[in-house]
Amino acid sequence: MKIGMMSFAHMHAFSYADSLMKLADVEIAGIYDDDEKRGKEAAGSYGTKYYHDQADFLTADMDAVIICSENSRHKEMVVNAAKAKKHILCEKPIATNVEDAEEMIRVCDEQGVILQSAFPVRFSDPIMHLKNMIDEGELGEIVAFRTTNRGQAPGGWFIDKELSGGGAVLDHTVHMVDIMRWYSGREIISVHAIVDSFFHDIEIDDAGILTLEFENGVIASHDASWSRFSEYPVWGDATIEVIGTKRSVRADAFKEHFRLYKSGAKSLEHVFYGNDMDYGLIKDFVDCVDKKRKPSITGYDGLKALEAALAAYKSSQTKSTVYL
Repeated sequence: MKIGMMSFAHMHAFSYADSLMKLADVEIAGIYDDDEKRGKEAAGSYGTKYYHDQADFLTADMDAVIICSENSRHKEMVVNAAKAKKHILCEKPIATNVEDAEEMIRVCDEQGVILQSAFPVRFSDPIMHLKNMIDEGELGEIVAFRTTNRGQAPGGWFIDKELSGGGAVLDHTVHMVDIMRWYSGREIISVHAIVDSFFHDIEIDDAGILTLEFENGVIASHDASWSRFSEYPVWGDATIEVIGTKRSVRADAFKEHFRLYKSGAKSLEHVFYGNDMDYGLIKDFVDCVDKKRKPSITGYDGLKALEAALAAYKSSQTKSTVYL
């Protein structure tokens, strides 16, 4: 199978490309990036052809593309790739506004191509184990969720709202909203949030606290932030606590680690030894394309996660609950 990479603007592109290299019968057919230096370096690293022109790239012989551009360019690339009959894995968030996300889903449906949202946390072993426990009834009925996704500020285009669409709340809400929807099988009906910049001198949000309500009455809180300083022993976390009528269970996608003490500015480091969730995502996408099956994480899943994150901004601005 031939898969192309569209932009290495997002750091996840490197992990996704590494994952493709591990799969038998899969090759990286080319790399498109409008940043010539970045694109040529990536193409050299992965032993493939660099394309500066997007149209030329999309006429190349390939089955699918993985899009890791700046968030504001997701719509353009998805629509163009769909019209070129390429199946698509799009980095989160799916778009920067609901209208663009809806158009992306519609065009992919019209062109008969797969649109999968990149939510790798679904492929974390602890997260999947907890999903199985819920499905087997071990927790009883779900009453509430408590989630966090706190990491380091990425800088660069992530703190430019024109390119990113939002700060930490957009970046770090969609993952855990997706997990909560996946666990519960229910939709969010309201969001109340406080969003601001607390940790960095930047003109975009770096933290938010969200309270959410689902259609079946389940309530949830979510802590999203870029609050981890550079010397922190690990990049961040992605945690969920599920409160059920029988028991409560907490999972952390990054908890599987050992502590490494060393000299230097970063004297303590958490070395992760758990499963590679990015590899799980890429393997699932390739299998989806190969078998021509419905993606396990759809464009609609990306849309619903985006809606909740955008509602948080509106709630904070209006100081009121936003109903979806």
